[in-house]
Amino acid sequence: MDEIWQEISYLAYHLHWSLDQLLELEHGDRIRFLRQVAALNERSWEGVMHG
Repeated sequence: MDEIWQEISYLAYHLHWSLDQLLELEHGDRIRFLRQVAALNERSWEGVMHG
Protein backbone atom coordinates (compact mmCIF):
# COMPACT_ATOMS: atom_id res chain seq x y z
CA MET A 1 0.00 0.00 0.00
CA ASP A 2 2.92 2.36 0.69
CA GLU A 3 4.05 1.93 -2.90
CA ILE A 4 0.72 3.19 -4.26
CA TRP A 5 0.89 6.27 -2.03
CA GLN A 6 4.44 6.93 -3.16
CA GLU A 7 3.32 6.74 -6.79
CA ILE A 8 0.34 9.01 -6.17
CA SER A 9 2.35 11.51 -4.14
CA TYR A 10 5.05 11.71 -6.81
CA LEU A 11 2.53 12.34 -9.59
CA ALA A 12 0.42 14.74 -7.55
CA TYR A 13 3.53 16.78 -6.73
CA HIS A 14 4.72 16.97 -10.32
CA LEU A 15 1.45 17.02 -12.27
CA HIS A 16 -0.81 18.78 -9.77
CA TRP A 17 -3.59 16.27 -10.42
CA SER A 18 -6.21 15.55 -7.80
CA LEU A 19 -6.27 12.39 -5.72
CA ASP A 20 -9.41 11.25 -7.53
CA GLN A 21 -7.79 11.71 -10.94
CA LEU A 22 -4.76 9.71 -9.88
CA LEU A 23 -6.77 6.92 -8.27
CA GLU A 24 -8.87 6.56 -11.42
CA LEU A 25 -5.79 5.64 -13.46
CA GLU A 26 -5.10 1.98 -14.14
CA HIS A 27 -1.93 0.89 -12.39
CA GLY A 28 -0.13 0.35 -15.69
CA ASP A 29 -1.02 3.87 -16.82
CA ARG A 30 0.13 5.31 -13.50
CA ILE A 31 3.48 3.53 -13.92
CA ARG A 32 3.83 4.94 -17.45
CA PHE A 33 3.22 8.45 -16.12
CA LEU A 34 5.76 7.87 -13.34
CA ARG A 35 8.39 6.81 -15.84
CA GLN A 36 7.68 9.75 -18.13
CA VAL A 37 7.83 12.30 -15.30
CA ALA A 38 11.03 10.71 -13.98
CA ALA A 39 12.59 10.88 -17.46
CA LEU A 40 11.60 14.54 -17.81
CA ASN A 41 13.05 15.31 -14.38
CA GLU A 42 16.27 13.52 -15.24
CA ARG A 43 16.64 15.47 -18.51
CA SER A 44 15.90 18.69 -16.67
CA TRP A 45 18.60 17.96 -14.07
CA GLU A 46 21.09 17.05 -16.78
CA GLY A 47 20.40 20.43 -18.37
CA VAL A 48 20.98 22.20 -15.06
CA MET A 49 24.17 20.27 -14.29
CA HIS A 50 25.71 20.42 -17.76
CA GLY A 51 24.22 23.65 -19.07
